[in-house]
Parts: sequence; C-alpha cells; structure tokens
Amino acid sequence: MESGPGGADRDIPGGYGSVRAAYDTVAADYAAYFPDTRAETPLELAMVDAFVAAVGRDAEVLDAGCGAGRMSRYLADRGVRPRGVDLSPGMVAMARRDQPDLAFGVASLDALPFPDASVDGVLLWYSVIHTPPSGLARVLGEAVRVTRPGGHLLVASQAGHGIRDVAPSYRRFGHDITLERHLYTAEHLAEALAAAGAGEVARLVRRPTGNERDDQAVVLAVRD
Repeated sequence: MESGPGGADRDIPGGYGSVRAAYDTVAADYAAYFPDTRAETPLELAMVDAFVAAVGRDAEVLDAGCGAGRMSRYLADRGVRPRGVDLSPGMVAMARRDQPDLAFGVASLDALPFPDASVDGVLLWYSVIHTPPSGLARVLGEAVRVTRPGGHLLVASQAGHGIRDVAPSYRRFGHDITLERHLYTAEHLAEALAAAGAGEVARLVRRPTGNERDDQAVVLAVRD
C-alpha cells in the first residue's frame, strides 16, 4: 500500500512515514491473511480482467501500491508483465519472498521512478486509500504520466466520503499502529483521472458484503 504526499509526518521523500511504518509492522501478517485474490468478489475481478484485456497480452503493467504482490501474481497469470512498487520495504520483502519470479521495488506513488509513457497500464488496487484528497491529483497524475497514450489505468477504493480508522483491524494480530484510509466515490476518481488526462471507460460500484462497512468503487480509464 502507498501513502499520499504532504503532511506533518512526512519524514521520508514521497510519502507518509506513519503509513510506511504501519505496513512495515504488519507486512508478514498482511501477506499471510491476503495471499491471493480470494478477498475480491467476482465483480471486482471482472474489472481487473477487463483491464488485462484492454492493455493486451504481454503488456507491461505497473502494479502501483503492490503490497505483498498478490495482484501482481493475478496479472502475471493472465499474460501481462507486471512490475510492482510499494512505499513499504516490508511489504516489498513479502512480495519478493512470495512471488520470486516477479519484479518489485520500493517507491512512492507521488514520485514514480519511471519515464513518461513507459508502461502500457497502471493498476492502483486500493492503493490511493491512504492519500488525502489534497494529494490525489498528484498521485493520479503520476500514474497517467507513466502510462503510454492509449494505455489503461484501473483504480479501486472503498467508496464514499470521509476517513476511516483502520488500525483496529490489525489489533487482533497484536499490532498497535496508526493508520487511516480515505474514501473516494467513483465519480471523484473518474473526475480526478480526467483532470490528469485519462478518460473514464467503465466503472463498478458495489454494496458492502460480509464484514465490509463501505461500498466499493472501481474505475477503468484510458490515457488520452
């Protein structure tokens, strides 16, 4: 997972120090709890499959905010070439351990270390959720910048407005961390993508299931 820019605790270039510290702390338990895509619904995976179809087989795709690498594996199994980046060295270590045949590195979403128009697509799978509204334009702008014209982006987030404290979810694993996530509606994501130069192709909004508290939003866009 990735942080957004700015903030009083910005003690590392490109992201929140507290977000990186939180994910470094929980990385091993996170990787064990989310080893694959079983947490996703068929509807969400259908949007990822649509993204894969849009970028095309053998496309080079950036998994931005890759966490422990489970979505990179899903992409690779469907014939594209993913490269994952995440702000948390701990999460990247888990990704390299569990997906040793794939490439992962440490980077912040608001300062991607890639040239302009260098990938065929960017997946931001619940990786903007720690970015405050003031930083969303910069994060999506970076994602659009590194995507070639005609390439595609897929962005997912819990949907709505406001902030949720997600630290209690990790207390059952014995972790005392500080971690919040921001909610974004599909409309907000689509508008921010459009402002960055990527037009909406399709969107999914689904109601909560199981223990979820919020709707889920996924937006597929194409770079102008």
